[in-house]
Order: sequence, then C-alpha cells, then structure tokens
Amino acid sequence: MNLTSLLERWYQKVPFPFFLLKWLLISLPIGVLVGIAAAIFLWALHFATDWREGHLWIVALLPLGGFFVGLAYHYYGKEVEAGNNLIIDQIHSPKKIIRFRMAPMVLLGTVMTHLFGGSAGREGTAIQIGASISDQFTKWLKLSKRDRRIVLIAGMAAGFGAVFGTPLAGAIFGMEVFLLGKMRYDAIIPAFLAAAFGDFVCRYVSHEYLYIHHSVYNVTGDPNHIIPIDHILYAVIAGVCFGLAARLFARLTHWWGGVLRERVKYPPFRPLLGGALVAGLFGILYFGVGEDIGTRYMGLGLPTIKAAFTTQLAPYDWAGKLLFTALTLGAAYKGGEVTPLFFIGAALGNALSMILPLDMELLAAMGFVGVFAGAANTPLACAVMGLELFGTNYGVYIAIGCVVSFMFSGHAGIYSSQVIGMSKHRLFLKHEGKTLKEVEKDRE
Repeated sequence: MNLTSLLERWYQKVPFPFFLLKWLLISLPIGVLVGIAAAIFLWALHFATDWREGHLWIVALLPLGGFFVGLAYHYYGKEVEAGNNLIIDQIHSPKKIIRFRMAPMVLLGTVMTHLFGGSAGREGTAIQIGASISDQFTKWLKLSKRDRRIVLIAGMAAGFGAVFGTPLAGAIFGMEVFLLGKMRYDAIIPAFLAAAFGDFVCRYVSHEYLYIHHSVYNVTGDPNHIIPIDHILYAVIAGVCFGLAARLFARLTHWWGGVLRERVKYPPFRPLLGGALVAGLFGILYFGVGEDIGTRYMGLGLPTIKAAFTTQLAPYDWAGKLLFTALTLGAAYKGGEVTPLFFIGAALGNALSMILPLDMELLAAMGFVGVFAGAANTPLACAVMGLELFGTNYGVYIAIGCVVSFMFSGHAGIYSSQVIGMSKHRLFLKHEGKTLKEVEKDRE
C-alpha cells in the first residue's frame, strides 16, 4: 500500500485532524498575505487623507480623478468591476477564478477616491483584496468548487478582520454576508483562522513598520448595572431608527447608481458627473456654511465618528454623510460603505440622545454597528464587532440595536447579490431564493 492510499484510509476514518491541518496550512498564507496588503492599504489611506486635508483645493479635481478610475476599470477591469457582488456571485455559483488585478485596482481606486475627497469607506476594498488574493490558491492548489467557496469566505474574513482590527466579526461576516438568514458552517475554521492571522499580521506590520494604528473607541459603562425594562424599549426604538436609516442609504445609493447607468451610457462619465455633484456640494457647504461643515462629510470621517461619543453633533450630520456617500458610491467610485455607515450610525445615535433617555456614548455605539447591521444584513457579525470595539458593558443594548435594525431594514441592502436564504418575515416567503437585486426589480 502506497503512502497516498494509506493517507486516504486514515482520512476516511479520522477526517477532522486532516481537515484542520489542511485549512491551517491554507489559511496561514492567506492571512499573512491579506494582512500585509491590508496594512499597506491602511497606510495609503492615512497618507491620502492627511495630504487632502492639507490641500483642500484637490477636491475640485474629484470629477477628474473619478473619470480616470472609471477609464481604468472600463478598459482593464471589466471582469472585476462588480467588486463585492462579484465575490458573492462566485460563492453562490463558482465559475471563473477572480483575477488578481482586482486587488491593486481597487486599492488604487479607493485611495484616489479618498485623496480627492469622495465619501467612501474601506471594507469593500479589504474584502476584494482578501478574496482576490485567496482565490489564487484555488488555481495553485487545484481546489474543488466546495473548497473554493471556503477559500473565498476565508479571504473575505481576513480582509474585513484585518482592516478594522476585529477578527471575530470578520470571521462571522465572511460566513454571514452572502446568504441572508443562513450561514456556511463548513467554513467556520478557515474563516476564523484566516481572520486571526490577517489581523495579527496587519497589526504587526502597521505598528512596527508603517507607524499607524486602528481607531480606538473608549466607551464606559457599569458591567454590574441592571438593565431597566424601559431602557430595553428605548434600545428597540433606536434599532428601528437605525434600520430605517440603513434602508434609506441602500435605496438611495442603488437609485442614484441606476439613474447614472440609465442616463450615462459611457461608464467613465458616471464618476465624472457624480464627482462634479459631490465637489459642488462640498463647495456650497465650505464657502456658504462653514469650513468645518464642508470638510466633515469627506473621506472616512473618523474625527466626527470619535466626536459622536463625547460631543453633541448637529442633528443633521448623519443625513449629510448619508447623502455624500450615496452620491459618491452610486457614481461608481471605489471604496466601501461600512466606515461611512459607522459615521451615519454614530451620528444618528448621537442625535437620538436628544430625545431618548439613554447615554450619548451608548447610542453612538449602538448606531455605529446598528446601521451597518441593517445595511449589510449581518446582525451577528455587527453585534460581535460592537463587543470587540466597545467591550461587553453595553453588549445587550448593542445586540438589540443590531437585530432590530436588521429586521427593519427589510429585504434591502448594500450588497445586491445577497441571496435571501431565509425571509425576515413569513409575509415575504416569496423572496426566498432570490437576490436583493431581483427583489428590488419585483418591487418596480
């Protein structure tokens, strides 16, 4: 009996140690490579943001920057232009391996979006970097379709966990995001391993070589505090508001993107037009209202997110960021939705503190992850992210905000290729098995 036959017999009798070893050996290099790429991406974003803030005149060139990125994708990146939705489609129906060019193209496109002042995030870029890197292992190792799905989930988990410094949320997000209402538990070990490796490598490279750090949010709270029933009801009310805001964001972004696709037939002109509108709004606010208002809604908006936990913001800040981000991303600028959703949620929670008798920092923390939970349809990942970022003291409130937001966002979301595995309510059972895009078409 040769060695191969012997290993096959052992595998049939005790498959789990082999499964663990196999995915440990695959997840480790995925996590390392994605973690390094995520660190470089975060450094590039940091550099672009600092440069823009010192040279605000560059916002006037946002339409031109968008046009050049549009040209690059039109002529060299059509196969990867669908971004996150392409990855979700490949998980559902594995076909052609994602080309590696997705990683450098989305990285450069996102950095340019932020350099010129577009309102976008970074999770989409991290997910695409992670998935495009991990999918190359499908080719190198000649993996099956089943294993390819797991590799893509692991890559997404590594990218998400590394860029936000939340490996647990990254792993759950990778398993939760592509199929609304269900999870792929066969990917649980690879997802957690890749996310853990990716986060460790990203932190090490960022801290030791690039001298940048993940954002830290200090939220207090008494761990021995007994939660009053009326406070739970207030948390539910806040969750409803977060879910409706998430739904509004998804609908507005998709609507604006649809208008541009219908009216502007040459794709590179879409970011040109959208960028001109965003730059124009910036100019109106900057010169007509105030410098602070003008710059507040550009880029990631991290200073305002942090301020939402300690300072009373203007009650309209969440709506301003929502509008700027929907106009930017709907016009096909590269980046992600999640960090702007953090801004929208934290600012909305801050505004709700004016009318709900809950602490400002608590509502900001709830909104931070709650709006994201509703828009991405990933309540478990967002609840865990809240625990990783803010600690366990407010864990019950955060979880309530996420799950209620998830329910009230309905069958809408930022990822149009998400398949509804289980309807959110029995009245919408007819939606099961359809993508969010198909559900949207049915409404029309």
